[in-house]
Amino acid sequence: MSKHKTSGYKGPYDYTKTEEREGRSCVRYKCGLINTILDVLRQRPGWVEVKDDGEWDFHWCDVGWLRENFDHSYMEEHVRINHFRNHYELSRKNLMVKNLKRYRKNLEREVGRVEASKCDFFPCTFALPSEYHLFVEEFKRSPGSTWIMKPVAKSQGKGIFLFRKLKDIMDWKKDGTRSEEQKDAAQVESYVAQRYIENPYLINGRKFDPEGLCAGHINMHLTNVAVQKTAPDYDPEKGCKWQIQQLRRYLTAKHGRETVEILFKEMDNIFVCSLQSVQKVIINDKHCFELYGYDILLDQNLKPWLIEVNASPSHTASSQEDYEMKCRLLEDTLNVVDMEGRLTGKEKRVGGYDLMWNDGPVYREDVNVETFGSCFTANTHLGCVNDREKQLRRLLKPFPGQKKM
Repeated sequence: MSKHKTSGYKGPYDYTKTEEREGRSCVRYKCGLINTILDVLRQRPGWVEVKDDGEWDFHWCDVGWLRENFDHSYMEEHVRINHFRNHYELSRKNLMVKNLKRYRKNLEREVGRVEASKCDFFPCTFALPSEYHLFVEEFKRSPGSTWIMKPVAKSQGKGIFLFRKLKDIMDWKKDGTRSEEQKDAAQVESYVAQRYIENPYLINGRKFDPEGLCAGHINMHLTNVAVQKTAPDYDPEKGCKWQIQQLRRYLTAKHGRETVEILFKEMDNIFVCSLQSVQKVIINDKHCFELYGYDILLDQNLKPWLIEVNASPSHTASSQEDYEMKCRLLEDTLNVVDMEGRLTGKEKRVGGYDLMWNDGPVYREDVNVETFGSCFTANTHLGCVNDREKQLRRLLKPFPGQKKM
């Protein structure tokens, strides 16, 4: 792949036997990040790193590179890149809420309120300054409530603050009563005002949020890691994360299996519904894939709340255990993208990833649909023991130069 390259393009309707269809024994990759993903790419058999302007088959880029280069790049059929052009429809806080609200409204109109209620998993949220008046109406309906302000395009807790009084957010007021000084000021940065979850579920006196990555491998953060690292008692060796299996065992021991199964089904629902909400607005390009990171907060009633979605979840490890988890996650992401052409396209599970939706819900293979009717089990192993290595050995045939797993 190179800018404005035209040679070698077969077109979408060429059905001759090509390297693209059969998979590639040598994959040329480029990586714009220096962390765990670069380690994983360098260790992958048959993959060769290219530098600078060398032609590549696979590019793990940052969003800055995407903005500057995507629209000016020609990609051959087989080429893959790790972001969609408008990935931000789900990862920018204001656009995520806008898309979810529209999706919920469409569901209510087309199917009914019961189905639309499945989207009631994000806190009451308004975009400021554009929805300032709507926000004030809601604010006055619940005096004394705590709200949280977040810049729409920042992460790791930057720019966030809590407030209980309207005077604290006067800079975002959008009407004719602003002072001359405020009017002359530069355009205020776009924020969202979100009702604060005041009853978070606590473990050892700390709130936490499970971080789901494409509904695949999941870690649980005991508070925000970027914030936690600044604490005087932070231990970089132990970190502040649990694997999702540990969380599920902990909650099951405390609240019972049935309650926890409902919780995890609701988390699965968040993944599916949020992606469906942007299905029609994300630019569909077969060259692209996306690894989204989901931040979900549990409240004391074990209700999961979607806080935000990240298009560039951190791959920098905070401990050895975290490094190993992220290596597995990224290896499985590459397995799903399948540059080597080893998958059939009919798989329901690849490593730690489950296929949950394919023009309809996907169910486990060991379930008889006729017997179970509407009660059959979704194809998800979230928080369950994962026989990943055994499953991958059975699934992936070796390619040239690779020893059997």
